[in-house]
Amino acid sequence: MINLNIAILGATGTTGRYIVDELLASEHAVHVTALVRASSADKPEVQDLKARGVAIQLIDLQGSIEDMTKALEGQEVVIAILPIAATIDQIPLATAAKKAGVKRFIPTMFAPVAPPKGLSTLRDTKEDVLNHIRRLQLPYTIIDVGWWYQLTLPKLPSGRIDKAVSGLGERIHGDGNVLSAFTHNRDVGRYVVRATLDPRTLNKFVFIYSEMLTRVDIGWIGPDLPSDPVHWIC
Repeated sequence: MINLNIAILGATGTTGRYIVDELLASEHAVHVTALVRASSADKPEVQDLKARGVAIQLIDLQGSIEDMTKALEGQEVVIAILPIAATIDQIPLATAAKKAGVKRFIPTMFAPVAPPKGLSTLRDTKEDVLNHIRRLQLPYTIIDVGWWYQLTLPKLPSGRIDKAVSGLGERIHGDGNVLSAFTHNRDVGRYVVRATLDPRTLNKFVFIYSEMLTRVDIGWIGPDLPSDPVHWIC
């Protein structure tokens, strides 16, 4: 039986909610704290977490390192799930985590694998955060995931599934028969918790995915709806 204090920054977001759900359902003695801004403390989604037994701790990523350190005291694991614009804010958060004695820091990755530098500006920033974590000698786990099912649905001429279409699912590279890893958001929550509770993943990179598919595989909906065929962009 594992007894662990875990703080989550971004617990009310889509990915964060799935992680919280899995932590609360865990057979282990996991004590979950949501790190939230003071301006968000009274929001319904935060109050819902509180009602489910999640502790609420106020934190200001723009505040002092000392205040952030106090907010993280007693936490053994910190999981950060931040929007793109706030990715760099993990640098002071990691510094505070080190000072607070956090034993594992899981920064915002949760995206398809990419080279460390030179291809994706967002990945470049995430690598800057990781390099800072390493300089601090702060224990970490890096979790990359497959491409999201939620961004994969192709548009149909009828528009019947437009609400679920991201606009990123119509393009095929090559002949569409190359296998790629895909992940459902719910699975991210499940596997992040497994990685967090597994001592073998400390200071390691972990890649999680639900299944391997090709772009042609994803087009199964086309033949099933001959009156509403998928139009791929090649």
